Amino acid sequence: MRHPEEPGDEGSRRGLRVVGLWLALGWLGFAALPWNAIGGPGFTAFQWLATWPLDVRTAPAAVQLFKHGRLWFMPLAVALALPLLVFRTRMQDRTASRVLIGSGLLGLVTLIAIAFAIDITGWTWRPLAEIFGELPRRQPGLGYGALAVAAAALMALCHGLALRGWAKGDAFVAGAIGASIALVGLFTLYPISRLFLRVLLDRDGNVSLAALQARFAGSRIWERGGVVWNTLQLGLMTAVAATVLALCFALIVARTELPARRFVRVLSVLPMITPPFVVGLALIMLFGRAGAVNAVLEHAFGIVPTRWIYGLPGVWLAQTLALTPVAYLVLVGVVEGISPTLEEAAQTLRASRLRTFATVTLPLMAPGLANAFLIVFIESLADFGNPLLLGGNLEVLSVAIYFAIVGVQQDPGRAAALAIVLLALSLTLFVIQRRLLARRGFVTISGRSENANRLLLPRAVTGVALGLALPWAVLALIIYAMIFAGGFFEKWGLDRALTLRHYVTAFGVDVVNGSVLWTGGAWSSFFTSLTIAAVSAPLTAAFGLLIAYLLGRQQFAGKGAFEFLTMLPFALPGTVVGISYILAFNAPPIELAYTGIILVACFVFRDMTTSLRAGLASLTQIDPSLDEASATMRAGSFETLRRVVLPLMRPAIVAALVYSFISAMTSISAVIFLTSPRFDMATVNIVGRAEVGEYGYATAYASVLIVLMVLAVLLIRVLVGTRDLGQRQPAVAG
Repeated sequence: MRHPEEPGDEGSRRGLRVVGLWLALGWLGFAALPWNAIGGPGFTAFQWLATWPLDVRTAPAAVQLFKHGRLWFMPLAVALALPLLVFRTRMQDRTASRVLIGSGLLGLVTLIAIAFAIDITGWTWRPLAEIFGELPRRQPGLGYGALAVAAAALMALCHGLALRGWAKGDAFVAGAIGASIALVGLFTLYPISRLFLRVLLDRDGNVSLAALQARFAGSRIWERGGVVWNTLQLGLMTAVAATVLALCFALIVARTELPARRFVRVLSVLPMITPPFVVGLALIMLFGRAGAVNAVLEHAFGIVPTRWIYGLPGVWLAQTLALTPVAYLVLVGVVEGISPTLEEAAQTLRASRLRTFATVTLPLMAPGLANAFLIVFIESLADFGNPLLLGGNLEVLSVAIYFAIVGVQQDPGRAAALAIVLLALSLTLFVIQRRLLARRGFVTISGRSENANRLLLPRAVTGVALGLALPWAVLALIIYAMIFAGGFFEKWGLDRALTLRHYVTAFGVDVVNGSVLWTGGAWSSFFTSLTIAAVSAPLTAAFGLLIAYLLGRQQFAGKGAFEFLTMLPFALPGTVVGISYILAFNAPPIELAYTGIILVACFVFRDMTTSLRAGLASLTQIDPSLDEASATMRAGSFETLRRVVLPLMRPAIVAALVYSFISAMTSISAVIFLTSPRFDMATVNIVGRAEVGEYGYATAYASVLIVLMVLAVLLIRVLVGTRDLGQRQPAVAG
């Protein structure tokens, strides 16, 4: 590496400046920011400034080292000082890489050692107390000072590896990979590992291989009709139904001239923007023993109501309604992105429209179909609300995990064992999908202007699509009518008097002496949910699409392991994620329990895989030669990503933002364990009211959320826009 004052390679100088910025951040964290987490009102209240920097509770690491004699911080000072040699001496790249890698490893290893050597009661290993002395006060977790030092050490390590040729010497790619691994490891592997350790412990807390064997070998898990069989059967049924219906909707929207296409586009995402348990509640109001349909059938034809809605049929119906939009958001971008020139080429060879669709259009959609199927299958495996509400005697893995923890069993070890089984099923599906599609290419966007006409669907395909989609659409409309109607009845099934009381109770507003008072019981959770979703959605989309770019466009050592790591969050049920977060972040070294940060982290790392899948499906259609052309113009990978790739990924960006925002607003299985009176979420509020029989309040609240999220989806589409490939309007081929 050249000295910064020497003329030389612009990339080396730019890389050196980046290292300098991260190093400055590290020194800021070490010498100025509180090393420990700030309790009470938190860091942003700045009340800690009253005792900063000398009080050990608010002191930076440098003050703790030199004033309080905490010598374990010395290696961190050395780690931050080593990179200064790169600036002060004329080092070659190979020597500079060794210095940066050494300093990064020293800083990270020291920080991890400090984190796990100290807990609430002090030292976790008694010999350390004899060496350094007892810790006098309750030890809080790591704070912003530790975060800054960790970030600096990580970036120094990644930049050093890039100088040695890792990630083709691209510092941005190396840093992005390192940051992704660190974040996924911290917010996925670490919490789950804390829970999975329980599988080795018996009820007395002792390591027991017999308990481990009993948990995995139980007949209720593997036998026909057991929890694994039920989960796979339900997942397969839901994935097939949801993918087929989603394809029908995507084709109708993108390849027909039906005047109601815009309405269909909005209708197709309605089930997704509804909390899943509310869809189940609406199905009970419609098909339950006291439901509207059974009431009509009994009154008109004397048919005795049954409980068919409880069990496999009801859960399958609810999951299909809820998860079809997830597949649609993946497939609609794929259908819209298929190059019409390929279809016109088939027609010039005298292929009919039906044959063109079967041999050209449909195969080009295979990556999107496989991704949609995989996403829906895994979502079905992890679904919690619908099986809980409609399952009856049908036991699936997600509900079994929940009741193993909070039910009569109270056996975290059994919950951990079931979570491992669920993870294995999800990863098996992922491997199958990768092997099916690994050797097939599906590039459809070349970077040239597409002046060909986009062909309309053959009449036979249009008929099939409408025949499957319209009944689903009608049922969806009825379901939503039930949801909205429930809030206007005094007591559904008992007292059908019309009232606005439930809306007033939830969203009442008073004006007293010119001041607006939010008197409704829903406002607090509503504003909290909106804030958390607005923060987490862009973070989730950005993180998922960044990883998609790294996997789809970059080659680096360890890529397979990196892909495996980024798939893990999607394979875990929300109940397990919630419990594991409480176990991991309720005490040092990282204390985040019952804060807004833990809610944002939960949503980002649970939902990023959907953004990742949408991004990968979109990248398969973008010609890699566009990246190469950008590189020949001396653009770095970051500039190529920002100015070339992202504009062509707008459908994937829309899908990622929409799904992330809606998931944050409607999720229940994980956040039910993470909320607090200060950070109450809308779905938890709704469930709490429904549990005490206030269905009018619950449906009124849910209807407001639905309207809000319809507006949010439309706003996101307007702000992000659509991908422009220079295509003319659809026209019927001769």
